[in-house]
Formats: sequence, C-alpha cells, structure tokens
Amino acid sequence: MHEPSHLHGQFHLEGSTILITGASSGLGAEFAKQLSSFAKEIILVARRGDHLKALSEEIHKKNPEVIIHEKVIDLSVSDQREELARWIVEQKIPLNCLINNAGCGDFGDFASASWLRLHEILLLNIEAFTHLTHLLLPQLRCHAPSAIFNVGSLLGYFSTPHGAVYAASKAFVMNFSEALRIEEASHGVAVSCLASGQFYGSSKFQEKAIGSRAKLPWFVYPNESCFVMHEKEVVQAALKCLSHNCSCITPKFCVKLSGFLIRMLPSFLLGKILSKKW
Repeated sequence: MHEPSHLHGQFHLEGSTILITGASSGLGAEFAKQLSSFAKEIILVARRGDHLKALSEEIHKKNPEVIIHEKVIDLSVSDQREELARWIVEQKIPLNCLINNAGCGDFGDFASASWLRLHEILLLNIEAFTHLTHLLLPQLRCHAPSAIFNVGSLLGYFSTPHGAVYAASKAFVMNFSEALRIEEASHGVAVSCLASGQFYGSSKFQEKAIGSRAKLPWFVYPNESCFVMHEKEVVQAALKCLSHNCSCITPKFCVKLSGFLIRMLPSFLLGKILSKKW
C-alpha cells in the first residue's frame, strides 16, 4: 500500500537537487540561472559541452555556493540516457526535481519535410523524454517530496498545419503529464507542465517559430505585445507553478485566453479556421 501524498509534504525549490535537460541555451539555460538562487545542486544536461561550461561559469560567478554538474549527453541515444541514470545512482545524488526541457521542432509542409528531421522530433520530444522520466522516477520517489516539470506548448492543444509533428509531440507531453500527475500523487512526486505560447529566445527554433506567427488565427496570436514573451518571464511563471504545485501553467493572460478559446471550439470549426489561415 502506498503512503498518502500528504505524508510526503510539498516540494520546495530551496535546497533542492535539480536536473535540467536541454540546458545549453534557451529556456534550459534560463531555468539554470534562475534556479541557482534556490537549488543546492544542479545537473546541466546537453550535447554542447562548451555551452554548458560557459553557463556553469556564469552561474558560479553569481552563486558560487551552488554545486554544478556538467553532463555532455545526447539524449536521443538510449545508452547515454541509461548512463546518466546510473551515474546519478552511483554518485548518490539526492535528485528531487527533473525539468524535461530538451526538445526540438520545425515548421513546414509534412509531405516535403525531411524524414530524418521528423524522426529527430519524435525521438527527442517523445521517446527520450518518456524514457528519461521512467529511468529517473525511482530516484524522484525515493527523495520525495519531489517534482517533475515538463515543457509543453500551447500548440499541444490543437492540430497545427505545417507543424503537425511538433504539435502532436507536445500534445503527447501534455497528456502524459496530466496522467502521470495523478499516478504519482500518492508517491509524493508533483508533476507539472508548461503550455506557453511563443517567446523570444536564444534558440534558432524560437526564431523560426516567431517568424511563423502571422499564419496563426487571431485568437491564437492577437498581436506581438500581447502574446510573445521573453524567456525570463516564461521561466519565472514556470517556477511559480513549481512552487505552488500547479498541474499546468500558461503564462500571460492573452495566452491563457487563447488556450481556452482553442479548447472550447469544436474540432471541425477549428479545422476550417486553420485551413483558411494556412
């Protein structure tokens, strides 16, 4: 019999040990910078070692007391994901927070897209994300109260022409998060999800996403000042969600309203609107 969730208490950022995937740039790097003020230990995971080193040095200048681990890993490779999980156990790291930020995406016509690129999206956004969560869940349960925070997207709420695979992968992230939240409540693992709109970021994918916004219907993208945020704002909202154990956070009122309208529309009507825009 599992212990009731209330016996585990509530997860707190202060003094936590956090693993962040996709930490070399974008939201991942911003998560690391902001969390360094609260965390005791941070594991930075990404493929680009030089970026991780630079980020680690930047964090230590601001918060020299935080312990930083730089793990250069390609999460699309199963063996490397398993190696990371083994390392955490062997080093007896008290992991109690996982931020699943790593992901990739692209926009364009499905029929003419490169299969290698589409496969990369599916591999990283779904398989690697799910596998790593499964690998690390025993550690998170062991060190409860703990938390999992998954980076989804507003696009996960609806079918997105010319972004079909990416939007579908984010729909998986968001549905998976909701289900896992219910399953893990009795184990003291709080599962939350980010469903943000577009934001200004340091990644090339975000630049391309911003460039595609004119094709979105008005209720998804009213205007730039209302809809588009900066990475710093997105992470601030995400950390607030983590602290208050929200199931899902959609930063900014305009974006929340867009998400609500999208979910209220019948699928056939939304499909007609999107087909005209695209």
